[in-house]
Amino acid sequence: MASDNSQITVQPKLSHNTVYAWSKLSVKQKVECVPPLDPTSPVPADCVRFVCISDTHNKVECDPGLVPPGDVLLHAGDFTMTGTPAQIDKFNHFLGTLPHKVKVVVAGNHDMTLDENKVRNSRDELCDNFNITDTKYEKYIQDHSVSSSKELLTNCVYLEDSSVDICGIKVYGAPWVPEFCFMGFNIARGQPILDKWNLIPSDTDIVITHGPPLGRGDLCLTNDRAGCLELLNTIQQRVKPKYHVYGHIHEGYGLTTDGITTFINASMCTLRYRPTNPAIVIDVPVPEGHSKEELSAVFTPTSHRT
Repeated sequence: MASDNSQITVQPKLSHNTVYAWSKLSVKQKVECVPPLDPTSPVPADCVRFVCISDTHNKVECDPGLVPPGDVLLHAGDFTMTGTPAQIDKFNHFLGTLPHKVKVVVAGNHDMTLDENKVRNSRDELCDNFNITDTKYEKYIQDHSVSSSKELLTNCVYLEDSSVDICGIKVYGAPWVPEFCFMGFNIARGQPILDKWNLIPSDTDIVITHGPPLGRGDLCLTNDRAGCLELLNTIQQRVKPKYHVYGHIHEGYGLTTDGITTFINASMCTLRYRPTNPAIVIDVPVPEGHSKEELSAVFTPTSHRT
């Protein structure tokens, strides 16, 4: 379905001053906390159970029990620390051990070598600022017979400005965040980032982004707000999905609703990078005309290269 983007416009004064923007908008916003679903509760027969996680930073691989079972795993990015191919490979192997029939992954700003534009145009910066040396990138890629880090993600559906249909439930994923510490998938606030959000189809049921929308799990310890106004407007005014899953701001973990969309900051790691925030599960009814038997057709893992 084509997206109707005409109703979303950039407000420069608000886009670049997020604390001020939220002070103006919050008086008209419904922000209601949502109690999490018990991950051990039985899954209704007519629902798909999605397990939502984000910002695991290679900290959960040693304890698979941190990720509860379900039908579909959604990861909203930052599954590594700096996004070297070895870290991505480690995460991919971990995905292969999990029981979920479908795993959907979006990159985050830490997953830097998945940002092909950054690898192509800022290679020296990745080496100088993040110690992603030739040995850690080019040699690893060559030794594993792949042409990019993305090819290492063989045990998931990787979404980058793209969608996947899961039993009739439409899921869209995008990695972009407003400019943040010169890391991966950074893009300027205002029209440049709105151009990315304009790609989200209007009939999407679950939106996965790495960064949060303004005012929804985006408050930093410094009292700054890292959320994106254009993303909030896109979610609330045009797409209106059932769920919006993200991470990025570890201290913003939790669920809220505006009465239409449930907003889920699924960051598992705390500010100290300890994976103590529980995964968040949601049960989504299967649309009429579909069944959970379709899960097996969504994705067949590819044998990992050695």
